[in-house]
Amino acid sequence: MGRARYRVPLESGPRLDINWLVRRKFLIDGARTIFGLQWTGGSRASVEAELNQGAWGRLTIEHDGGRQQIGLVSVAANFGGQKWFFLCPKRQRRVSVLWKPPGSPFFACRQAYGRQVAYGSQFEAPRDRTISRARAIRKRLGGGDSVLDDFPEKPARMRWRTYYRLRRLDAAYQAAWAADTARLLAFFEG
Repeated sequence: MGRARYRVPLESGPRLDINWLVRRKFLIDGARTIFGLQWTGGSRASVEAELNQGAWGRLTIEHDGGRQQIGLVSVAANFGGQKWFFLCPKRQRRVSVLWKPPGSPFFACRQAYGRQVAYGSQFEAPRDRTISRARAIRKRLGGGDSVLDDFPEKPARMRWRTYYRLRRLDAAYQAAWAADTARLLAFFEG
């Protein structure tokens, strides 16, 4: 049985992922960019970002009638280039993802909210977590939400080794779910 829900699920509010923003070219090193974001559920924000040639930067976000400035810092990557991080406004630590759970006036790292928040999977029973993981694998491969459908084909840019590893994981998660379901049915039948 899952935990009682006295904490707010992080996924129920908007999130900022710096790696996603960099990959989508919203954040460009040495440039100032202005863009808008929209999350599932219709929540919108306007964002202005400025990155200073691989050293520091700032991001100003207007969301829910409030305005917040977030610092950006970069670290040299192992094989050249830079890796960007948010500087959490509350904890002053480097993070890749900032969250704004319902009721919060600002974006901050998960640790800044302490025990007030939890990930959605923490509310699931262990048996349900296995099938959720199988669904996540299928979605990652471009499949549907159902684990009853055929396993999706390998995406064009994925290595075969990764594809086979994900396929084995999917099979293991489904087998664990089936075994738990069989035990549960046996318990209620006998």
